[in-house]
Amino acid sequence: MINRIRLLFNSETASIEARSGDDHRLAAAALLVEAARVDETYGEEEQVRLSDILKHRFEMNDEEVETLKAIAEEKQEASVNLHGFTKLVKDNWTGDERIGLIELLWEIAYADGKIHSYEDHLIRRVAGLIYVSDRDRGDARKRVAERLGLD
Repeated sequence: MINRIRLLFNSETASIEARSGDDHRLAAAALLVEAARVDETYGEEEQVRLSDILKHRFEMNDEEVETLKAIAEEKQEASVNLHGFTKLVKDNWTGDERIGLIELLWEIAYADGKIHSYEDHLIRRVAGLIYVSDRDRGDARKRVAERLGLD
């Protein structure tokens, strides 16, 4: 898997929308990076939480996580919009998996202990782009808050 991730990183000619295979993982990771950065702080709490999420959600080892995270950070920074990333998720993940991604975005948003309005807005936008209803988005937030003891 790490070689496929590196291949994605080294492929300058292929657009994110055109590639297949593990691209939806890279797209999801880039969305998580966006959630971590959107409040203009990308602190240790967000970075540690992001690594944990990638490791467990995608069943990766530490080296694969760090590689994917680095690539996702670069892709997110270079991206001008979310559509390429959200399209890959929408097209490759089931409804329950997409709701699960919204939960992961809430976990990143809560990593520093508070939800910034930019984080809330981003998650609302992503949910709409990947066809997760407002109700499911709200329920996902409640589940994460309960899991984290923030309810």
